[in-house]
Amino acid sequence: MHRRAVLIGLTLTGLAACSGNSAARIGADGLPLPQVYQIGPNDVDDIQFRMLDSVNALRQAAGVPPVALDAELNAAAATHSRDMSVQNRPWLFGSDGSSPLDRARRAGFQGQIVGENISESYETELETLAAWMNQPDTRSVILDAKARRMGLAWFQEPAGKLWWTINLGTDPVAAPAANIPAPSPTPAGFQLGTL
Repeated sequence: MHRRAVLIGLTLTGLAACSGNSAARIGADGLPLPQVYQIGPNDVDDIQFRMLDSVNALRQAAGVPPVALDAELNAAAATHSRDMSVQNRPWLFGSDGSSPLDRARRAGFQGQIVGENISESYETELETLAAWMNQPDTRSVILDAKARRMGLAWFQEPAGKLWWTINLGTDPVAAPAANIPAPSPTPAGFQLGTL
């Protein structure tokens, strides 16, 4: 009786293993078939912080200062990702002719835009970052030493296509103070100035 229970258990285990897990489907070339990377509403923070950590690890390896997430740059990136989907083309200009600088200003960003990278893909954020790092122009945006702020967003279509946007910018630029008298000469005879 015990032997029969063991055989039935092994048979059921074997059948369960063969029950067709869609993640293990193999294509005609012998490679696993691609799976759609579905992003849920609860994944936003995880994705943004995973990308931030990855970007900062790359920046540290390059000897440049880290960046921090910026809400305004996130908003500008989200606007552009959705707009690229509407236009059905990955490019740096909005359907209204806006540039990355225009979108950042509209979102309230007070720093200077260092650059914007975009992607149309079905890839994860880390696969997208790897693709950006493989191209000199997009890599230079991610590793720009002037950048201190980062915005990341995406728009995912129902079929799974992702429109990624990353913006990098400087810290907010202080507005020049009004009505400040010119500095007086120092004993050595020069005047102090602002940069």
